[in-house]
Amino acid sequence: MLAIRKRYFVKRPSDIMMDFVIAVLCVFIFFVIAYPLYFVVIASFSNAFDVNAGKVIFWPSRASLYGYEKIFEDTRIWTGYKNTLLYTVLGTIINLAFTLPAAYVLSRKGFAPRKVIMSLFIFTMFFNGGMIPTYMLIRDLKLINTIWVMVIPFCVNVYNLIITRTFMETSIPEELYEAAIMDGCSHLRYFTMVILPLSKAVISVIGLYYLVGHWNNFFSALLYLNKDNLQPLQVVLRNILLSNQVFQQGAGSGAGYGAGGYAQQYADQIKYGVIIVSVLPVLCLYPFIQRYFEKGVMIGAIKG
Repeated sequence: MLAIRKRYFVKRPSDIMMDFVIAVLCVFIFFVIAYPLYFVVIASFSNAFDVNAGKVIFWPSRASLYGYEKIFEDTRIWTGYKNTLLYTVLGTIINLAFTLPAAYVLSRKGFAPRKVIMSLFIFTMFFNGGMIPTYMLIRDLKLINTIWVMVIPFCVNVYNLIITRTFMETSIPEELYEAAIMDGCSHLRYFTMVILPLSKAVISVIGLYYLVGHWNNFFSALLYLNKDNLQPLQVVLRNILLSNQVFQQGAGSGAGYGAGGYAQQYADQIKYGVIIVSVLPVLCLYPFIQRYFEKGVMIGAIKG
């Protein structure tokens, strides 16, 4: 018996070679994914001329915190941060407040028109009114240049609705509902006291999807927001990346060659610094929700 076990557990040279190839491939894939982020980090501390000359590869060159100092002195960054946090938190709450009850109702097999309503939801995944009709609708609803234009329109993502409905329909036993009805439980109480506590995994998954969507959303702000005090962080980041507005006063008319060169020297450093500042909150939040993603992927595998 021991000889048989040794025969099956001793690796052959081909198995060792395959393990080596897989390990090298995994290291290469990790490097390809992680290095761009690492480069942005070290470039945010490095001199812009050295970055453009290709001297910054693995270590910062002429490291300086000047870029981060200018970022934290720029009031636009803090205003954008405040607006983005508001849109993200409020928008995610509204998304969940609409998606979860809708998914529960559509998961009830006793709800006769659920297939028709679900078909109407799915129809919107393939067809929409277009940019101009949507803008006219937003304008007629008096949402232009308000915070609500960033959180109320498109408050239900149909893909997330399908994932949530599938989870509630397949992962929560129907016997729980029957037992709750026999005890005199209403739909509202059953939803709040039974469904929501048992749906923590899918709530975490779609909540993070919604959160990241709001955090990265800048196109809606470009279309519907014209006031600077309402712009989210991503629009502020876009403006800095495109036009180096942080240094407009220092490098404008009346400034000498030294001021212009000084601005150019630190402009790219600030660009990379703003990228780090903008993605850091999501990077810090993701590890706490990562464990739910494996189950979330399996939930989305069946959408019948």
